[in-house]
Amino acid sequence: MTGLDQRHAAATLPRGPLAGFATGSLGMGVWLTVPGLLLLYFLTDILGVAPWLAGLTLLLPKIADVLLHPWIGHRCDVEQARRGHRRRLLLAGCALPLAFAALFAVPGGLTGAPAAAWVAVLFIAGNLLFAAYQVPYLATPADLRIGYHERTRLMAFRMVVLTVGILASGLLAPLLTGGDTASRAGYLRMGVVLAAGMLVAMLVGVGGIGRLRRTAAAPTAPHAPGGWPALAASLRDRQFRWLVAAYLAMTTTTHLVLAGTPYYAEYELGRPTLTTVLMAAFLAPALLVTPAWLVVAGRIGKQRALLAAQSVFAVGSLVLAVGRPAGLPVLVAVVAVLGVAFAGMQLLPFSMLPDVIRAAGGDRAGTYTGVWTAVDATGGALGAYAYALCLAAGGFVASTAGQTVTQSPAALAAIRYGFGLLPAALMVLAVLLQRRYTLDSAARADADRAPHADSGAAAAG
Repeated sequence: MTGLDQRHAAATLPRGPLAGFATGSLGMGVWLTVPGLLLLYFLTDILGVAPWLAGLTLLLPKIADVLLHPWIGHRCDVEQARRGHRRRLLLAGCALPLAFAALFAVPGGLTGAPAAAWVAVLFIAGNLLFAAYQVPYLATPADLRIGYHERTRLMAFRMVVLTVGILASGLLAPLLTGGDTASRAGYLRMGVVLAAGMLVAMLVGVGGIGRLRRTAAAPTAPHAPGGWPALAASLRDRQFRWLVAAYLAMTTTTHLVLAGTPYYAEYELGRPTLTTVLMAAFLAPALLVTPAWLVVAGRIGKQRALLAAQSVFAVGSLVLAVGRPAGLPVLVAVVAVLGVAFAGMQLLPFSMLPDVIRAAGGDRAGTYTGVWTAVDATGGALGAYAYALCLAAGGFVASTAGQTVTQSPAALAAIRYGFGLLPAALMVLAVLLQRRYTLDSAARADADRAPHADSGAAAAG
C-alpha cells in the first residue's frame, strides 16, 4: 500500500450503502449481457445481415470507445477534484436505457446493411453512455478509505448483484423476444421492458455511491495533469498494463461465449430455447460461489485465485468443442463449472484494479478506470467479432425472422469449435499475461501487517 492508503484505509463499510452501490450493477448487467448475448444473432437471424458485416457492426463502434473512454475518465477526475464527487457523469449515464431500447427498435423496413448502420449508431451512443456511468462507478473503491480486503468485499457485493442482473436479463431477454419464434416486435418488447428496470437500478446506484462517500470518503488527492499525458502514465504502469492485458483476453473470451450461446443452442443442440438453460447454468453458480471466491482470495491472494479460475475455464471450454456427442447433461454441467470460474474472473480483476490505483497514488482513478472500461468494451466487441469470423469462415448463411435455412457441415463445425476451442486458447493467453502481474503479493503483505486497516473486511457479506 502507499502511504496514503495506510493512513486512510480504516473504514469497514456498512451493508446498507454497500447494497445501494451494488444495485447500480443491475442496470449495467443488462447492458453487459443482452447485446453480447443477442445482438449478433439479432443481426444475422432477424435482420438478415451477413456474418462478416454483423461482426464489423459490433467491432467498429469500439474505435470510439477506445478513444473516448479515457477522455471520460479524465473528465471524471476533473469532476472529483473540482466538486469532490463524480455525480454529474453518473446521472448523464442514466440515459443509457433510452439507447438500449432504441438499439432493438430497428424500423420495420430496414434489413441488411441499413439495419446494421442503425444498430452501429445506437451501439456507439449506448457504449458512451455506459462509460459515463461505469467509469465513475468503478472509481468509487479507490475514492474510499478502505484497504486490500475491504475492496474485495465491496466488489463481492457488486459481483453478486451484477450476477443477478446478468442472470435475470440473460434468462428474460430470450423469452421476451419470443423464444423459438423471435421477431422484430419481440426484440422491441424486450428492449423496452429491460430498459425500464435498468433506469430504476442505475438511479438507486447513484444514491448508494453518495451514501458510501458520506460514510468513508478518502481525502481528495490533488488532481494530476490529465489528457494524453495521464493516459500515457497509466499505460507505463507495469502492474496496470499486465492486469488490463489479461483482462482484455478474459473479457474477449467470455463475450465470445455469450455471442455463441444462441448459435450453439439452436444449431448444435437443436433447440433455441436451450439458450436460456445454458445461460442459467453459466450464471446461477456465481450467486452461490462469489462468497467462496472472497474467502479463497483472502487465504491465498487475489492473483493465485484468479489464475485458478482462468485455468478451470480453459480446461472446461475444451469439453464444449465435443458438442452433442458429450450429451446434454454433461454439457450443462461443464457450462456450470465455467460459471464458477466466471464468478472469480469477475470479482477478482475488479478488486485488483483499485489496488493498482491506490498503489499509483490514487489521483488518476478516473483515467485508470476509463482505460479499463475501454478495454472492457473492446473485449466485448472482439469476442463477438471473433465468433462472427468463425461463422463466416464456415460459410454460415444469414436469414431474416421466419426464414428457414440449412447450414452446411462446415458451418456447424465452426459453430461448435468457435464455442469450445477458441475460448480455451484465449484463456490460456490470459493466464500467461496474468502471471506477469506481481503487485498482489506486496499489497496482501501490507494488509496482513496492518490488519486494523481492514478490520472485519475479510468476512464475507
